[in-house]
Amino acid sequence: MTTTTNIVTQGKRRPGQARPRTRVEPIYYWFLVPTLILFTLAITVPAVIGIFFSFTNSIGLGEWDFVGFRNYVALFSDPLVVQSYLFTFGFSLVTVLAVNIIALLLAVALTSRIRLKTPLRAIFVIPMVISAIVISFVFKFLFSNSLPVLGNISGIAWLQESILANPDWAWLAIVIVTAWQAIPSALLIYIAGILSIPGEVYEAADIDGASKAQQLLRITVPLMFGYIMINVLIGFKGFLSAYDVIKGLTGGGPGTSTYSIAMTVVSGLTTGDYAYQMANATVFFVVTVVIAVVQLSITRGRNAL
Repeated sequence: MTTTTNIVTQGKRRPGQARPRTRVEPIYYWFLVPTLILFTLAITVPAVIGIFFSFTNSIGLGEWDFVGFRNYVALFSDPLVVQSYLFTFGFSLVTVLAVNIIALLLAVALTSRIRLKTPLRAIFVIPMVISAIVISFVFKFLFSNSLPVLGNISGIAWLQESILANPDWAWLAIVIVTAWQAIPSALLIYIAGILSIPGEVYEAADIDGASKAQQLLRITVPLMFGYIMINVLIGFKGFLSAYDVIKGLTGGGPGTSTYSIAMTVVSGLTTGDYAYQMANATVFFVVTVVIAVVQLSITRGRNAL
């Protein structure tokens, strides 16, 4: 009896007894410490330096003086900065909706009982491995040359002019190209989510007479809420920093109608507005942090992976 009691109570911490220390293998520090050093030197230190110079009148070199919040106050009266924020958030919202809707529908199709679904999955993943700047130049040729020629041949009026030259519709071309490249990564996550749902759930729904649309809306979407939120969060934050596709496709034009926040910051740094654009980048950083906190508070307690 005594032996049994000792075995049962072995490993249990008595009241007042110190918690046993868990030994950490040294190999973990060999991975952690270099990563922390590189992250600090490449990310944290430059960010702190940039925030510091946002309170100065520095042009990036030479002498400088403190100007307080003058750069931050000027941002809110700068029409280019205001327009870039409106465009970036509007473009990000439309793109993240398009990407997730199309990717989810494709995932449902590519996990159903269709032939050649494995080769099709490989084909749909190709855009994500191609450089964004290469994709933008290819689509720029299509929008500026191929489609207008097709419009002239077919007599379709709205195709005869390049959409990139229209300040009211150039953003749509950016959405199309960005979504075309972003859909594959979201598609892979949705395929993994759908494959994790037990098949018995759909079999029971078939027996009850539920249509495919009802199964999608009442089974697939609710059970994949965690995957959907991952794609939305990752996609939205990525689209907010869009630069490559816009630079290669429109260069921010026509005029400044498609200037993103990232383009505004980079273009300002090359024209001597270093401190001013550091203030712009700091405000953008704060905005993204606030968005992340709000999104996490909304999704907290919901279904997770």
